[in-house]
Amino acid sequence: MTQSFKPTTVAIGDLVAHPANVRTNSPETYASENIAHLKASIAVLGLLQPLLVQKIDGKFGVLAGGRRHAALIELVADKSAKGFSNRTKIDCRLVPDDCDVTTALSLAENITQAPMNAIDEFEAFARMMEVDGQTPETIAKTFGTTVAAVKGRLRYGLIHPDIRAAARAKSITLDTMKAFADHPSQEVQREVFEALTKEDSYLQAYTVRNALKSRGVQVSDDIGDFVRKDYEARGGAIAADLLDEHSVLEDSALVETILLEKLAAAAEEARAKIGLAWADAVIQYDYAAMADYGRVYPGPVEPDEKGSRRVDEITAELEKLEHEMENEELEDEAYNDLYDRIDELEAEARDLQEAYSAEDLARSGVIAAWSHGKISLHVGLVRPEDKAESSGESSTVPGEKGAADSDEVTYPASLTEDLKTERAMALGAAMVMHPEATLDLTLFKLVTDVLGHGMGVTQAIKVDARQEYRNHAKIEEIDTTSLEQVAEARDALDLSWADDAKSPADQFALFRALDADEKAKLVAYATAATTQSCFARDRKRDSLMHDFEVEILPDIRAHWTPNAALFNRFKKAWLLKILGEELGLAQEAVTLASSTKRQVVDFCDKLFAEPFATLTDAQRAAVASWCPPMMQTAGVEPVDASEAETPEDETEVARAA
Repeated sequence: MTQSFKPTTVAIGDLVAHPANVRTNSPETYASENIAHLKASIAVLGLLQPLLVQKIDGKFGVLAGGRRHAALIELVADKSAKGFSNRTKIDCRLVPDDCDVTTALSLAENITQAPMNAIDEFEAFARMMEVDGQTPETIAKTFGTTVAAVKGRLRYGLIHPDIRAAARAKSITLDTMKAFADHPSQEVQREVFEALTKEDSYLQAYTVRNALKSRGVQVSDDIGDFVRKDYEARGGAIAADLLDEHSVLEDSALVETILLEKLAAAAEEARAKIGLAWADAVIQYDYAAMADYGRVYPGPVEPDEKGSRRVDEITAELEKLEHEMENEELEDEAYNDLYDRIDELEAEARDLQEAYSAEDLARSGVIAAWSHGKISLHVGLVRPEDKAESSGESSTVPGEKGAADSDEVTYPASLTEDLKTERAMALGAAMVMHPEATLDLTLFKLVTDVLGHGMGVTQAIKVDARQEYRNHAKIEEIDTTSLEQVAEARDALDLSWADDAKSPADQFALFRALDADEKAKLVAYATAATTQSCFARDRKRDSLMHDFEVEILPDIRAHWTPNAALFNRFKKAWLLKILGEELGLAQEAVTLASSTKRQVVDFCDKLFAEPFATLTDAQRAAVASWCPPMMQTAGVEPVDASEAETPEDETEVARAA
């Protein structure tokens, strides 16, 4: 039977500790440093939850609310705190003398300890600033926390009211609501919210953040940081945020203009230094679009006497540095410094012993692009109209004369790096879908790195709490299966503990209270975000990750599907070879030989998106398992359909192109 307790008011001086209070035996709970934030809150907002009390020898023993009682006592003693004395009465609920104490404490947990709704807390902080005229600094002092924590909470309380209302109604998650704080303009937030909810579809935080990126550039973004000074000098509009790193440069066109100007200046500087014929700039270097360009490289030259002496000096220094790097006790920072120095010396030696020919300088140039947060120079490019007639000079890779006319399937360096990125994304998706195994891997890596010796059990994952940057030339066109799988896992995480306004100690306490499954999911997601660009592991070089990937990623096709973005980067002859020899579609390959490359790409795209009904079982299995061989987990052999039967209606598939 539920029992209610009569409301009453009691003077602070009449309150005493109750011997049945569960925290009586934990005096550290009432230490000043542990109740400072509670004392500050009561001083500003008053007592939000009544105490649960019972009469003891003419006084009132506090059954539940001991920490609040301790905070009230400190406020009475604090002469700077106005409105608190032993005669000040506060709200309580009176427990009858004949009430079972256990029942009272149980009810106290359900009545007086109900936590404030997170959105209420965000809005309370915002009201203190907007209505009471307080600043983040004064609020932080009041609540005994940091200014950064207050600003983080204020940002959520200042999200557009319609979005906060949607979170209250649970039509969007709290995490999705928080995502709108990525843009400080409430008007922009509202426009994006209305656009994304127009079709009444389920809204994810990942989708919100992507949509907001189109409405400006955050100053903390690498491009925003790079152009900010010039942007402000030209009067560009800035949507200011309480946390400066979340402020947004609203004029995306001006940001792009300034970035291109800086890239063009860097390209021109390189052109003049090397003596090239032309210079150009693009924001993102499109390897597919540059496929028709040639490239020239510097050839060997004999350095002069001064240059020869310098080469000898560099050679001697390199030997010394390489010997120093063999020291297993070397700290990471020192090792990286040595590595960087070696790179510098090797580049200097190349410059002394290599040079472009006068003919190549007269027809080649440089393109500057933005990559990995810095300017990247692509030197020695030859425009299609300037390429030499001889096939040998048009080779894009030194030493591969005639490679452009070869039908053999090869993987250029740019494509290889992007495929590594796509495989890392697929591996990350597999990790979040196998949280227990990933948790074991992460803990094993952490423990062995600390307790073991040498270079560690694997370098394939990072456990230093830094998300791996994903670089890809055509990221917007690749298959998004793995991204969607990771986003779905992200939205399902229990992030109730991750409150910016709470101290790390409080967050940790909440984190520890999560059940084991939720912790495993959180660790798996974090570890998945550190997966580096990779191909299938060699068991001899990394047996740990090889066996782990065999377990969680037996087939990459569960997380990734080849599409037009990949096929566009293959030569037509390679695509025909794959169709005929690897997928068993020999007749289709013959039929498509007279088609344009675009038609062949469209055919392959449709084939992999939904295998045609006319395929034989062997052909269907080959299509379902095909991928570039280095992407599939080692030990899983692709299906060979080269001996497959040709469908009776062998022209139907070809017509699909």
